[in-house]
Amino acid sequence: MQQRLSVLTMAADNLPAMREFYVETLGWQPVAENQDILFIKCNGFLFSICKKEQLAPLIGVKPDGTGFRSFTIGYNVPTKAEVDEWFANLKAKQVRICQEPTETFFGGYFFYFSDVEGNILEIAYNPYVPLDETGNVITHNSIDDL
Repeated sequence: MQQRLSVLTMAADNLPAMREFYVETLGWQPVAENQDILFIKCNGFLFSICKKEQLAPLIGVKPDGTGFRSFTIGYNVPTKAEVDEWFANLKAKQVRICQEPTETFFGGYFFYFSDVEGNILEIAYNPYVPLDETGNVITHNSIDDL
C-alpha cells in the first residue's frame, strides 16, 4: 500500500456546530457539502465531517460505545476492481473486516476494516473524488445533485 491518505472523516453529533467551527472559526473552505456531510480539501487529501448517525450504519457499527471512534481513515482508489483487490488481499491476511464491499447510491464502492486497535479504515472508489496519477485527491466534485 502506498503511504498516503485520501480522506479523513470525522463523525459529528452536531454537524452545523462543527461546520461553524471549521469554516467560520478556522476559515477552512468546503469544496462540497450537503445536509449530511462536508468536504474540505487539504494538502493532497480531503477532510470530511459527517453526521454520526449517517456514518456509523455504513460501517456496520453502533454510533456510540467502544466500537466507533468518530472517524475513519480513507484510502481512495481509481476503480471498483481495485477495491475488490484490496478486499481480497486484506481478507487473506485475516484483517478484521467491518463492512464487505458495498455499492453506494451515488456510484461509489467501498469496504471498511479495522486496525489492531479498532480504528476504522476504508478503501473506496468514489466517482466524485478524482485522483491524480499518484493517487492524490484533486478535489471533491459538487454533491448538490445527491
